[in-house]
Amino acid sequence: MTSPVEPGTTPVGEQISDWQPPNLPERTPIEGRYCRVVPLNAATHGESLFNAWRKDDVSRWVYLGGRPFDDQKGCLQWIEHQAALRDPMFMALIDRDSDRALGVAAWLNLTPEHGAIEVGHLSFSTLMAGTRMATEALHLLIDDVFSLGYRRVEWKCDALNAPSRRAARRLGFRLEGLFRQHRVVQGRNRDTAWFSILDHEWPAIARAHRQWLMPDNFDAHGIQRQALSSLTATVNGEA
Repeated sequence: MTSPVEPGTTPVGEQISDWQPPNLPERTPIEGRYCRVVPLNAATHGESLFNAWRKDDVSRWVYLGGRPFDDQKGCLQWIEHQAALRDPMFMALIDRDSDRALGVAAWLNLTPEHGAIEVGHLSFSTLMAGTRMATEALHLLIDDVFSLGYRRVEWKCDALNAPSRRAARRLGFRLEGLFRQHRVVQGRNRDTAWFSILDHEWPAIARAHRQWLMPDNFDAHGIQRQALSSLTATVNGEA
């Protein structure tokens, strides 16, 4: 029989006394300046998403499972299936100007007992990729779960997916490391890069997001005056 560990003799994590596991995210709309984040619905969003995705070059889908869809029926069936899932929980991303769904995102790996959640399955069409709408959509998703009391938001991607890695750093996520030979995807090895934002880091990162999203950060041609990557790098002490 082993003796109990005496306090102070073995390193242990910080005691958490003022935190309770949060609820799961709700399937409720989130309103922004440039976009709305709403529960994915095949009947409402299917045609718009198919038309947006079909404009994409095939290379944009390499890290998303090798799509895009070549027929509307198959696309609608996939959307209907994804919309019914609880984990991952898919949301449609709606452009406020056109009122069209131009992409999807999801919360996944929901572990409220640990206060951790991942944002992923980012299928952004060419029409929204790289826009203020895309940045705001991710800001709204992350802000929503931190407001529920989550301690950690994760971002994971194929280690070879340079655009996704840049996007994570631009949003203020910090690289935690590489999971080698993490998965086999379509018969190929995938090393996975892991990123995170923690709850105590989020307020300053969120302010950087909001500063970047302000209309006066863009000139008459829509060109940014200050890059979000520079704002978040300063917050994270990386500038």
